Amino acid sequence: MLTIDSKLSIVFDSHSILMMNIPKQPNHQVLPPSGPEREALREKGQFWTPQWLAKIMAAWVVAKRPSTLFDPAVGPGTFFAAAREAGFTGDFAGFEVDDVVLAESYKLGLNPSELHDTIIGDFISQQIMCCYPAIISNPPYIRHHRLSAEQKKELRQLSKHCLGFSLDGRVGLHIYFLLKCLDHLAPDGRLAFLLPADVCEGVSSTVVWKRLAEKFRINAVITFDKSAAPFPSVDTNAMVFLISHRQPSKQVRWLRVVKPDSEAIMSALDETATEGSDALTIQHRNLDELLATGLSRPLRAKGSAGVPLSAFARVVRGIATGANEFFFLTAEQIRKHDLDKSYFKRAIGRTRDCPRDVITWEDLENLDRAGRPTWMLSLGRESEQDLPATLRDYLKIGKQMGLPQRSLIETRKPWYRMEERTVPGLLFAYLGRRDCRFILNRSGAVPLTGFLCVFPWDESEAYVRKLWRALNHEDTQANLVFVGKSYGGGALKVEPRRLDALEIPEHVLKEVGLTPVESWSPVALLETSHSKSKRRISK
Repeated sequence: MLTIDSKLSIVFDSHSILMMNIPKQPNHQVLPPSGPEREALREKGQFWTPQWLAKIMAAWVVAKRPSTLFDPAVGPGTFFAAAREAGFTGDFAGFEVDDVVLAESYKLGLNPSELHDTIIGDFISQQIMCCYPAIISNPPYIRHHRLSAEQKKELRQLSKHCLGFSLDGRVGLHIYFLLKCLDHLAPDGRLAFLLPADVCEGVSSTVVWKRLAEKFRINAVITFDKSAAPFPSVDTNAMVFLISHRQPSKQVRWLRVVKPDSEAIMSALDETATEGSDALTIQHRNLDELLATGLSRPLRAKGSAGVPLSAFARVVRGIATGANEFFFLTAEQIRKHDLDKSYFKRAIGRTRDCPRDVITWEDLENLDRAGRPTWMLSLGRESEQDLPATLRDYLKIGKQMGLPQRSLIETRKPWYRMEERTVPGLLFAYLGRRDCRFILNRSGAVPLTGFLCVFPWDESEAYVRKLWRALNHEDTQANLVFVGKSYGGGALKVEPRRLDALEIPEHVLKEVGLTPVESWSPVALLETSHSKSKRRISK
């Protein structure tokens, strides 16, 4: 059985000739656009840090000249090479699960002797006895559904040790890398971590960061505009956290980068810097305000506060069919199977099928003619024997596809029973590359899960139009960032209960002449949502 040292030696011996004859060169990761290779990348969570950003993180974390720099996910050695460029002369230590990726470090000028203390193995499962004066990482981005039950059990124990409580089961692996590294950060030590924004926007985020801010100093947070995204081809909104094991401070330096200028960003991290540049803006944030707003989110503008959407409407997610390929059909598919349209409802499935801020019946007809699905099979509790023969034959196809055994569909009795929604006055397109927007629904269609349903408390034409105008006002749209989760390319995702909290600024309400419905109350929101969710849409 190979020891760690012998395995590492073999890895580098295979590249020894190359290391002697090829000068140091940039180490770029080519991301496969899709397919098995892209899926394999997601399984490992391997997204290499661009060198312009590694330079910034490494310069800050080794500025106090630590004896050792530790990286729990070394990868191709990007951070170690950047630290050498920053003048670091100490030792390296770390972990890496992929020896093939580690072997790529020769391209950055690293040699086997410098990686003697880099262990080929899993950081999370290893017992570590020492603390490090400097820690840097871009941990593997692995989402919770890719973790085994045994891994989740181990991670729950880790969070209890580090925080005193378990985290929500939907938390990804990367947050546990942060927790364990902070647990091994020496007093006065520095840590630089590259993480997705979901660590600040998820279910457990507020309580986690409050606890960490009680034990550590959050020196700076670096966020990125889509024009300077570190991973432009990945649907992840990356952030950098610079933290030290010192007395917590009530002030945090918050940067918004619009141009990937390493020198400008490093200058802005200097404690004496007060103004930004054409590459970035600097905000000096109060810690309590930052934790309440969310570390990924900008300071709220004056006059942005207002009345929550829940005072004007209720929000429900669109219909989850469980199998769009079977339940959501084109007119041609209906004709092919000789199905009766009276068993269908008009529906809208994708935001790209609704490019404007209004959708009409004519738009559905145009989609129909273009071969897009706009017909949703909407059966209730009808016995299969009571259905027309052609429809029974079609349901047999669904059985052959294994639909009754699918996770969502198997909870329905009978399996072909569809969720119910009344036609909402407004739709919210909440996740996509183009701007989020509220859509006036004049089509008579119900939406699928690409949209949220917005049901105004007052359903009169005048009231719905006023609310539509208020919600699409640029100042209301600017508040979406405070209730949504941010993704790559500037995309936002807003869950129904978070959209309830979207504030429509007072001046916008005055401008459009909109007031909350007098009978509205939080209790009414719950009761009405419950009762209306049971209402059946008539055919």
